[in-house]
Amino acid sequence: MKNLFKQMDLTKGNITKNILLFSIPILLSYLLQQIYTISDAAICGQFLNANEVAGINNTSNLVFMVLQFAIGVTAGFSVITSTYYGNNDETGIKKSFAVQIKLSLYLSIFLTILSVIMINPLLSLIGLSDSDNIVQHEIYSASYTYILVIYLGIITQVFYNLICSFLRSVGDSTTPLIFLFISSILNIILDLFFITVFKFGVFGAALATVIAQGISAIGCFTFTFIKYKDYRLNINDFNINLKFSIKHLKMGLPLALQFSILAIGLIVVQSVIIKFDSNSLNQVVASDAQNGIGAAVKLNNLLMCPFSALGTAMITYCSQNLGANNFTRIKKGVNSAIIIMLFEYIIFGGIGLLLSINGAYLYIFYSTDKITPLSIKYGNAYMLCDMLLYFILGFLYVFRNSIQGLGKPLFPFLAGIGELIARVAVAILIPPLLNNGPINNSANTLSIYGLCFADPAAWLFACIFLLTAGWLYVYSKNAKNRITKNI
Repeated sequence: MKNLFKQMDLTKGNITKNILLFSIPILLSYLLQQIYTISDAAICGQFLNANEVAGINNTSNLVFMVLQFAIGVTAGFSVITSTYYGNNDETGIKKSFAVQIKLSLYLSIFLTILSVIMINPLLSLIGLSDSDNIVQHEIYSASYTYILVIYLGIITQVFYNLICSFLRSVGDSTTPLIFLFISSILNIILDLFFITVFKFGVFGAALATVIAQGISAIGCFTFTFIKYKDYRLNINDFNINLKFSIKHLKMGLPLALQFSILAIGLIVVQSVIIKFDSNSLNQVVASDAQNGIGAAVKLNNLLMCPFSALGTAMITYCSQNLGANNFTRIKKGVNSAIIIMLFEYIIFGGIGLLLSINGAYLYIFYSTDKITPLSIKYGNAYMLCDMLLYFILGFLYVFRNSIQGLGKPLFPFLAGIGELIARVAVAILIPPLLNNGPINNSANTLSIYGLCFADPAAWLFACIFLLTAGWLYVYSKNAKNRITKNI
């Protein structure tokens, strides 16, 4: 426990132990981040009607798109910082931190404006528009309100992920956890207060998330400057040339775009899910598929946190050792991460399958009256397809983040493109093929499994690129020369 609360140098010591110790606070942070989503879903599932709950569920991938951009760009920035840390270059660390703050501010403003403008086109993309139909109107209104508030608060997402990525790059994965824990509790309190006392409904759920995230970001920045005197910035640190900014953007933007591209695929999948709740006239007449798969997606996001945390740890691990020119240690670290990942697959994939029995996980998110045999059927199909093939996702996380940590963003970006193509192709082509016709609320069971297979197919296609990169930059005899070329 003592080791969890100190700054870690991942270029020294027992490899497996250090990766585990460094990833545990990250895992707890990601679990707490999921509490944001789960608390919204659980509280809304108890106090709002089924259509409003479906509206919130429909926005999950639209929120994911922006959140993953913030995570991706700041994680890419942190590779530069970690390299300086591994090389014991304090001046480089501070200048890297300063340029990240400037770039994140500009990106936040740009993303906020673009996202708000694109709300209706994005909702239309997943098959939602306003209508005189009562069900469709309620679902659309809830989706629009929730996503508008979240998008207006993008800056809180960007700056929270910025400070978390920076701290992890210098070996501190615990401080973000402490402040996220505080904001998670605050989020739950505000959810209950806004929804049950002030009756703000969907607006209250979104507002609680933004406020809690903002407090977490402010607290984490403040504590960082108090705890780490060596990283306190002055006005001169912000006098950064264009070349240094471009160096960070070259690492951050490919990963950010990759994650956002993945979200586009998930949005397409969501549009097909809504078709399972629509009649032959494309009118949304139910919410069983949206709520069933929506709950399964939230559980899946929770269960994949160990993979995500391990991957995040590997970005810092590989980039620190890159800065220290320790290439043998990089290879051993990737091997250790694979072994850790396989244990995680057995444990968390098994938990997912157990929770799918009789749709048990649905009761975490919804009151009993919102759970139907159909919602269980849809949700369980998703869980079965994902959990059995979870090890593919594990390989994806280990190699994507390790290659990113080595300063080679091209292959992760190509993997993201491949993942998008595979997910969209399977989601659009396979369900109608298996249904022998267009998808609507009378589609057969086989077509549901065809849709749910979109995730594993996307993971598998992405791994083709990532395993190739793993051979080139980790395992081949010329890996060192390939890594150091053009750095």
